Amino acid sequence: MKQYQHPTIDQITLPGVLHALSDPVRLNFVQCLAKLTCEQPCGAIPTPVAKSTMSHHLRVLREAGIVQIRTEGTQSLTSLRLDELEKKFPNVLSSILQVPETDILDKNG
Repeated sequence: MKQYQHPTIDQITLPGVLHALSDPVRLNFVQCLAKLTCEQPCGAIPTPVAKSTMSHHLRVLREAGIVQIRTEGTQSLTSLRLDELEKKFPNVLSSILQVPETDILDKNG
């Protein structure tokens, strides 16, 4: 059973959070997770990237302190650390999550 390391709230930085959310795939994943309002199995949210690439994106989100991943049996369950992040950076994540999905897509690609 894999155990994941998560930063404490004191270790989470605003530049780290903003960097993690600067990627459209990660931002879209976080928006989808926020809409579901409860923890989800890692593969439950469809993404346009390979499983190995999504593992990288989840690691970035976890290391930035945006998501919490816990293992239950053979599943890894992912949830947002929204309450903790709102206390540390009021309205930052909630404002970012309100960006329409159409504005996330790369208009040049």
